Amino acid sequence: MSNAFEPSTATLAPHYPVVVIGGGQAGLSASHYLKQQGIAHVVLEKRRVGHSWRSERWDSFCLVTPNWQCRLPDFPYAGPQPQGFMLRDEIVAYLEAFAAKVQPPLIEGVAVTRVSRPAAGGFEVETSLGTCRADHVVVATGGYDIPIVPACAHALPADIVQVHSVAYRNPQQLPPGGVLVVGSGQSGVQIMEDLHLAGRQVHLAVGSAPRSPRVYRGREATEWLHELGFYQLTVDRHPLGDEARHKTNHYMTGRDGGHEIDLRRFALEGVKLYGTLDDIRDGQVTFKTDLTRNLDEADEVYCSIRRDIDKYIANAGLEAPEEAPFEKVWAPAADPATLDLRAAGITSIVWAIGFRADYRWIDLPAFDGRGHPRFTRGVSPVAGLYFLGLPWLHTWGSGRFLGVADDAQHLVGVIAQRLAAPREDRAQPQRAAEPALT
Repeated sequence: MSNAFEPSTATLAPHYPVVVIGGGQAGLSASHYLKQQGIAHVVLEKRRVGHSWRSERWDSFCLVTPNWQCRLPDFPYAGPQPQGFMLRDEIVAYLEAFAAKVQPPLIEGVAVTRVSRPAAGGFEVETSLGTCRADHVVVATGGYDIPIVPACAHALPADIVQVHSVAYRNPQQLPPGGVLVVGSGQSGVQIMEDLHLAGRQVHLAVGSAPRSPRVYRGREATEWLHELGFYQLTVDRHPLGDEARHKTNHYMTGRDGGHEIDLRRFALEGVKLYGTLDDIRDGQVTFKTDLTRNLDEADEVYCSIRRDIDKYIANAGLEAPEEAPFEKVWAPAADPATLDLRAAGITSIVWAIGFRADYRWIDLPAFDGRGHPRFTRGVSPVAGLYFLGLPWLHTWGSGRFLGVADDAQHLVGVIAQRLAAPREDRAQPQRAAEPALT
């Protein structure tokens, strides 16, 4: 598969009622509903459909949630393994098949470089193909733009190979020797397992990510959670409110049919665990002494999910096999504070501490003090601007194959209502449109 950027030779119309930026699952879902409403639009994709799945995932990558949760608009997973977990190339094929069904007005290979509000109103969208005007703009680019690498990375010895999770492909890519994986979110623990299964000595810096059961009391845990309504939990009802958008997802894996990940078991198998990375100096890595706390807190979330399921089973009078109480199979004698890279034989580091969004190309007052977009269910306070495909856009299911259809349908409904309104009403601030957001 070619990962090369191929600029488009297409041409832009001077004006569109709606410009959708991003041709992934979110942008294609928006296009599906826009076409249903008969709303003229264009979808601008910087590279090609499925680029991030195709080019920014490792070789053994697969979904963490089961295939039955793949519910793009009018295009649910229809394969033979609804309880399975699609591999990377299968995900790409699913997305490409959805695009073929939608037949969106898509232009691939076009980069949007600036979105602004001219004095005449509407939006000016500057791209690598030229500039067009739009009445509405849907930003469906996701929030994984810039790989995060800590500032202390520059202090590593020059012979230590560094890769971010977005560039990791397989164990053979790294030089022989031990590997330090920094970060214990979904990517970090799955890459750790990939390396461990290949026989590499792995060291893992464990952060604050929570973990989840995979199968509990006879059913896949995500089936229980779906039945309990967890994926429909809205951000305004979450105890953390908007802060939920900045929390790390629970870790588990779909590898080899799916299983939970207990870092304590990997420690018994030889993986070396440490707390949160703190600094790097003179070939010495220092860690915060929070390994015990991080493991305990991840286990508490794991156990709380089990308790929620237990309560649901009891209240509903369901019959389900009993499970043994959770037990810690390993605990650190002390929280290790340092690691000598050379003494441990470490030759490479994989950074798996996430990404940050890059919205500098949106020249509009649509962001908070941290650079995060402000919105209510994806509708920005900048009239005519929308965000789609982000975690917790509205519910826990937002940003996933499971929930993006509902979010896209809602936003297109708002757009259709505004396009149908008298012109003098279209430029009203967000508060005037509140009834459409309920």
